[in-house]
Amino acid sequence: MVPIYEKRGAVTVRLATHGDLDPVLAIRNHAIEHSTALWTETKQTPDEGAAWLAAHLARRSAFVAEAGGEVAGFAVYAPWRDLEGFRHTVEDSVYVREDRHGLGVGSALLAALISSARGAGHHTVVADIEAGNIASVRLHERFGFEHVGTVREAGLKFGRWLDLTIMRLPLT
Repeated sequence: MVPIYEKRGAVTVRLATHGDLDPVLAIRNHAIEHSTALWTETKQTPDEGAAWLAAHLARRSAFVAEAGGEVAGFAVYAPWRDLEGFRHTVEDSVYVREDRHGLGVGSALLAALISSARGAGHHTVVADIEAGNIASVRLHERFGFEHVGTVREAGLKFGRWLDLTIMRLPLT
């Protein structure tokens, strides 16, 4: 059974809807502009964001966390690779609004996402994390993800090479 929502303290996690596009897009674009979490420097347009979100909504793999009546973060999982041999492996993405870090939003989102992926019959969740993002690495470790490798200088953003830490969580 796939949970519709999960409550953790003052944070409520629920399936995302089309109506969540504006706050989700704002969080994504902030991450694009100010962090190395997304390895692009091109902000997502509303049309691109709508298409991206629609694909996740169709899979029921997009979640938002609400705190204080506002969207405080979002999480999605998607196919890790396009080839059919990878069809049982998904990749997670968890983003928390900058002013909501450290309040349990990421933990609530990741818990709901893992539960949903397991309920959907997936076998493994992979997290591809910029190696310097210690908070994300620690979050995933708390949920049992294991470090499986680091690809040195896998990407470039803000004029510097970035290392990619790969973590995995078996679901079955």
